[in-house]
Amino acid sequence: MNELAAVREAARNNAEWCDAFCRTHGIDGEFSSDCWWSRTRTPPLYPDAVTLAPEVEAADLLARIDTGGGCSVKDSFATLALDSFDFRPMSRAEWVVSETESGEPNRWSAIETTAQLEAWEAAWGEAAEPGFFRPELLLDPAIAFFGHDGDGGLRAGAIANRGPTAIGISNLFDTTGDLTSAWRCAAATARARWGSMPVVGYDSGSSLHAAHRAGFRSVGDLTVWARPASRDRAS
Repeated sequence: MNELAAVREAARNNAEWCDAFCRTHGIDGEFSSDCWWSRTRTPPLYPDAVTLAPEVEAADLLARIDTGGGCSVKDSFATLALDSFDFRPMSRAEWVVSETESGEPNRWSAIETTAQLEAWEAAWGEAAEPGFFRPELLLDPAIAFFGHDGDGGLRAGAIANRGPTAIGISNLFDTTGDLTSAWRCAAATARARWGSMPVVGYDSGSSLHAAHRAGFRSVGDLTVWARPASRDRAS
């Protein structure tokens, strides 16, 4: 898989996860050839749009969403210039892909009950509110929450979603800081569930370096743009 193809695959996979998550909150997203978007403001931590092609037109994309304060756009190819529309770069990251199988899937297990999901969310520690991840997600055969128990409770975890040709990994954490093992085991556990497929995701900083150590390679840049929350929401 060449780098542009890998970024397209990763962006599509991530948009599918965003769409599935938002639908459990009663928000219906839409897909076109160049982006995924939601006309209704998405929950915290989730973008209002995800670009699926590098040539998307910024004005056309923004016309589809609520661009008021707090709006965010995941620019999957780092090609948009949204500063002219009063957006600011909120974060920058790199897409990664692993096409080599490694790791120990038997060390991690699937989250299957609402109680386990609540414990997983608490261990992840970034939920905007309790019940951020809805139990309906556990019923989707293309989505899995994985975790690894340690002394005193859940130690590590990740969310995986299966697309037609790749598996996405997101929301990865390890409370002991061993993110290299987390990346490796999350990928292996997802492949054990759905078969041998490329595993994609994105990250930055120490977690990105851990992904590299776990056998992932960077294939492209992305930027998340946001409009200051103090702005009035669009009508």
